[in-house]
Formats: sequence, structure tokens, C-alpha cells
Amino acid sequence: MSLHRNANPRRIFASTTFPLVLFALAALCHAPKSFGAEPDAPKAPPDVLVFTNGDQLSGTFLHEVGGKVTFHSDMVGDVDIEWSKIKELRTQTKVAVIEKSVSLNPRKPVPPSVPQGTVTVAADTVTVHPANNATIPTIAEKDATYIVDQTTLTKQMGHEPSFFTAWNGSATAGATIVQSTQKQYTFSGAVALARVIPTLSWLNPRNRTTIDFAGSYGKITQKAFISGGVFYPGTSTKTALYHADAERDEYLSPRWYVLGMVAFDHNYSLLLDLQQIYGGGIGWTAIKTPKQELDLKATLQYEKQSFINARPGVNQDLIGSTFAGIYLLKLPHDMVFNQEVAYIPAWNNTRAYSVTETNTLAIPGYKNLDFSIGTLDTYLNNPPPAIPSTKRNSFQFTFGVTYVVKSKY
Repeated sequence: MSLHRNANPRRIFASTTFPLVLFALAALCHAPKSFGAEPDAPKAPPDVLVFTNGDQLSGTFLHEVGGKVTFHSDMVGDVDIEWSKIKELRTQTKVAVIEKSVSLNPRKPVPPSVPQGTVTVAADTVTVHPANNATIPTIAEKDATYIVDQTTLTKQMGHEPSFFTAWNGSATAGATIVQSTQKQYTFSGAVALARVIPTLSWLNPRNRTTIDFAGSYGKITQKAFISGGVFYPGTSTKTALYHADAERDEYLSPRWYVLGMVAFDHNYSLLLDLQQIYGGGIGWTAIKTPKQELDLKATLQYEKQSFINARPGVNQDLIGSTFAGIYLLKLPHDMVFNQEVAYIPAWNNTRAYSVTETNTLAIPGYKNLDFSIGTLDTYLNNPPPAIPSTKRNSFQFTFGVTYVVKSKY
């Protein structure tokens, strides 16, 4: 190779060396890892479940609650299997085995007496293999009430997550729009959130926080017109119902708890501008099974009622109570029915009482989207006099699409 007499040697060196450096870097990036570089950590072997008919499923053991094993496979997702259909279970996942005789306190860490490690289940017997290779007596399969992964149980017991985590619930929206001689539109929405700690349903709760909002706004209008020489003025009819509440429960035992609550209501149809309630009381979980739950509550509270365009003396400050029942029922095909009934008397004015009932049916849709059907029935015994006279009862029916909020904690 020859050089032009006027060529710059430095420029030629740079122009020929730079591509070689790029080529060398690319080769190093794509070369197999060697020269002392640490190889990728080997993937942990899967958990294995063998059915009584000999079929085998590989994946991840999630938990066993009350004799039902939940197992995850990349091929079929989460499946629930009864012990009677399982011949053998071998886990690489470290788990904790809670026997019937063991009572867990959700405010304290996992007791050291709870066996922890990988497990083998065969011939109606649970064998735990701890990390230190200590010998642990075998456990009868029927006595292993709960088997749950070690990491999850440790995180749940004696630990309070941040306030912005561990929420479950739903958000619902619906609308009706009509364009004709009359114009009509109605918008409705609801948000219901609950945070129960610990989040595992089979552990006794230590506290619960709920936040609810439901609202509906609608309007029907008709323009003024002249017919047969007679003038008819325009009309407008409005409906507006809003309810919001929040409650904090602190459990004294698995079934009894003390609570503090606030509630706010606006009902244009009943001329109720704002009803405010601040109170505290006690609650009792009367029924708690995997299929249904019933809570009964009683409170002592301060209540302030303000009415629309009220005359002097109509607005009231009341001392009263709330007696409420909240019922949840899990139906076939993953449908869920909720009902809440509340009676709210006032002790310093026995005429100033109200009753509310809400019913909601959630129907599974696609992924996190459900359909919901609901009713809200409100009775207020002491609306102020008005022309035309105000009914004491209002009824609302809603149908909408619901987004289900699921905790990742």
C-alpha cells in the first residue's frame, strides 16, 4: 500500500483503526461468556404434583387451605385440587405447615415451632425438609390445615404494609343519554375499596379499612314551545344522589372489633343538602365461611342534617346510632352478591330517622372487567315541607361496567 505524499498519517491511522475497534467490541458483546465471567444462575427446578391416575403436573405450589391444593402451571394456570386426587406432591418452594392445633397471632411473627422448608406429601403424610436438615416428625395430611409459601407467610405475619398497598375492590361506571323531544342524561359511578391486614383470607384479621363512594346525576330538559296559541315554558328536572363513607376496624379477636366511621349523603330528591355522620362502635362477624360472610355493627354517633332552602329550625344536630348488617355471598360461576342494610335513629329527635339498603350483583366479564347490577333504596322520615310535596323514599337502579382492583401485596 502506498501513501500519497500529502496524506496525513494520523488521519489514515484513525480511519483504519476505528472500524477495527468497533468490530472488536461487537465481537466481544456477542461472544459467549468466558474468561472468568460468572454464568447465569441455573433455574430452580419446578414443584411436581402427581395425580392418582399417574398424570404429572410441573409448576409452582401456591398453597393448601382446608384440604384444597392450589397449584400454578404455565400451561393451565392456577388449578385447585382436592387431596383425594393427589398421589404425591414434591416442592422445591419453601413452605410453612400450620397444623390444626396451632393458633397464629397476626400481630406477631411466625412462631419457631411451625415447621418450615420444602415438603413431600405421599401416603396421606406430610414430610417437611428444613434447610438445616433437622429431623421433623411427619404430619398427617388431614392435620395440615394450611400449607403456604414461607416468604408470603413471613411478610404477612407481624408486618404492617404501607397505607397505599394491599387494597382490593372495584370501580363502576354507567351512563344513559337520550336525545329526543326531551333531552335526558344520567351518569352513575361507584368506588368500593377494602384493605384487610393480613391479606390472606384464612388468617385472622388484625385491622380493616374500607372506603366507599356511590353517585348518580341526571337531568331531563324540554324546550319551551307554543301550541294552539298557548305558550308552554321549558322544563328541567334534576336528580342527584351521592354517598361516601370510610371505616376503620381494629380486631379484638377473630370475630369482634371496634370501629370508627364517617359518612356523607346528598339527596336532591329528598331535599337533603348534606348529612354528616361521625361515630364509633363495635362490630361482630357473625358468619365467616369461604362462601359467605355476615357482619353486624352498632355505633353511637353525631349527625348533622342540612336541607336545601331550609327554613330556620329545619336543619338539625342529632345524637344517634347506626345499626347495620353487611352480607357477602359467593355464587356459582364466580358471581358475588353484596347487601347492606342500615337503620339510623336519632335519640334526641325520634322522628329524624332513616333507612338505607344497597344490593349489588357482580358478574364476571373479561379479565379485570365485570358487569354489575345494583339498587339503592333510601328512606328519610323527616324531609322538610315543600311544594310539590317531597316523597320520603327514593329508589335507584344501576347497571354498569366494573373494573376489579386486585391487591399485588
